[in-house]
Amino acid sequence: MTIPSGAKLCLQISTLLYFISAAGYLCYLFNQKDRIQKTAFYLIGAGVIFHIISIMVQVVQSKSLPVHNLEQSLSIAGLALGCMFLYFQLRMNLKILGVFAACLISIIMGSLLLIPDTAVEQISILKGFWLYAHILLVFLGEAALALACGAGILYLLQERDLKTKHFGFFFKRLPSLDLLDSVSYTCITTGFSLLTVGLITGFIYAKSVWGHFWSWDPKEIWSVGTWLVYAALLHYRLFAGWRGRKSAIITIIGFLILAFTFLGVNLILGGHHQGFTK
Repeated sequence: MTIPSGAKLCLQISTLLYFISAAGYLCYLFNQKDRIQKTAFYLIGAGVIFHIISIMVQVVQSKSLPVHNLEQSLSIAGLALGCMFLYFQLRMNLKILGVFAACLISIIMGSLLLIPDTAVEQISILKGFWLYAHILLVFLGEAALALACGAGILYLLQERDLKTKHFGFFFKRLPSLDLLDSVSYTCITTGFSLLTVGLITGFIYAKSVWGHFWSWDPKEIWSVGTWLVYAALLHYRLFAGWRGRKSAIITIIGFLILAFTFLGVNLILGGHHQGFTK
């Protein structure tokens, strides 16, 4: 089963809106006009709405969550990132983070244009509450951690300008280090919590389908390893004062590991999750 025409049209519209939003945020990076930032923000919101409609059409058509191949998995990843960005923007109001978020969403959705639309094989065991909860929670958690990485990058850029006393391009456009660190921490705690519950629901699903919680699948090993990286970061942040620069660096490293866990493990190492990225 391929993507229904209505769902595909909505997906194309959302992708176009994401691209225009990214262009808007890049313009905002240079001229700092609030009306441009607000327009770009609303464009992401509109893109998310069309994206959700596309996913809902696919759910109705296939009677399952569309995460059965690489195209669908990337689509869900893009939607999760869009939703989490809207949430954190409304909560923390870090306008400049939209540059990172909109560009990353555009890269993810743009990559779909390079992937041929192939028929999806419906697998009977890939259904049920625990599986859907696992997928949605993990994707949302990873999206929050991606935004933490963006805030970490902005922190390092601002810190460099302050240390070198080179008060140039980024210094004038980025907020205080305290705000960037606070946003990164909030994204990390939110993402870590979602990822934790997502892993638990995944273990429950594995038990119900294969009869055991753990099978030494490559994705399981890397997922738990990634979880441990963020667990260690939060531990040292709370008890050893790992804030600011140290936290930003580990957040970026953690996201790189997370990205490999999401795509690299499936494409290179295989395992139970390989079908989601074929």
